Amino acid sequence: MKAVVLVGGEGTRLRPLTETIPKPLIPLVDRPFLSHVLDHLARHGVEEALLSSPYLQEAFRPFLEERDGRPPRVTWVPEPEPLGTGGAVAAAARGLHGPFFVLNGDILTDLDLTALLAHHRTHRAIATITLSPVEDARPYGLVTMDAEDRVTEFREKPSEAVPGLVNAGTYVLEPEAMAGMAVDRAASIEREVFPGLIAAGAMVSGNVSDAYWMDLGTPEKYLRATFDALEGRIEGLDYTAPHLDPSAEVSLHSRLGRWVVVGPHVRVADGAEVEDSVVLWGARVEEDARVRDSIIGPHATVGSGAILVGAVLAEGARVPGGAVSEGARVGAGAVLEP
Repeated sequence: MKAVVLVGGEGTRLRPLTETIPKPLIPLVDRPFLSHVLDHLARHGVEEALLSSPYLQEAFRPFLEERDGRPPRVTWVPEPEPLGTGGAVAAAARGLHGPFFVLNGDILTDLDLTALLAHHRTHRAIATITLSPVEDARPYGLVTMDAEDRVTEFREKPSEAVPGLVNAGTYVLEPEAMAGMAVDRAASIEREVFPGLIAAGAMVSGNVSDAYWMDLGTPEKYLRATFDALEGRIEGLDYTAPHLDPSAEVSLHSRLGRWVVVGPHVRVADGAEVEDSVVLWGARVEEDARVRDSIIGPHATVGSGAILVGAVLAEGARVPGGAVSEGARVGAGAVLEP
């Protein structure tokens, strides 16, 4: 069994953190998020994962070298120009025989992929879409299906909070589903491929699941997924909260909340307080600083006595001592302006 993992997004909603780190390589607790995705595929017997990205491609090289030899085997598919979800899947799927999984590389899920494949085969579908029930479909748009699990319509995002089924970003496709898709232009699998198959009368099946899933595309959702992982809400992940990397230096005179991740070679100094936050590798939280609801990027520094709430600091960013900020976004190597 093979899988196409879509890792080409630029992570605009997570900027400035993604100025130097591709979104799939941002750590989720103790390892890059993409590593969690690949491990999940391996648990369900996937032997090869095909990946492509036109964005920060060289940044993936160390990750791929580190993964070498661990299942599933990873094949990199060159994508010189952005192809969107449809074009990227079409390019990666050339030469595949039989059904294959497609996963959005920014969605954390413990979905039973083995059961999803069985559903696809039972319904003799050309495409199967995982659907999740939500109370408020406004961020997603609604998907409707009939009594035989056939998807009949993709509806626009509603203007009011309404419950319904939404696309959860994990699919099974037959190669024929992508047969008419060009591989030299950008296209959307959600807005072009699936509606086209439905209009042609092909069997596009919906598999309704209440498995955990979270789009990690915003700072708030990234933090929420991290906290869920620390609380054991995701099958297959087992962590202690708070999570401290063994190489981190955390003063006994600092205070860490339960929902905190302190990454490799981080230093948290005397009197510092960190709550509901992720502090990535090599960062420093200096004396008496307070950090809450924030993401502190690699090698970033929060100066002595500074107070940060709801901040995102990119790699090498610096917050001067004594600064007070809510919702700060500080770019790579930049200094928070007063």
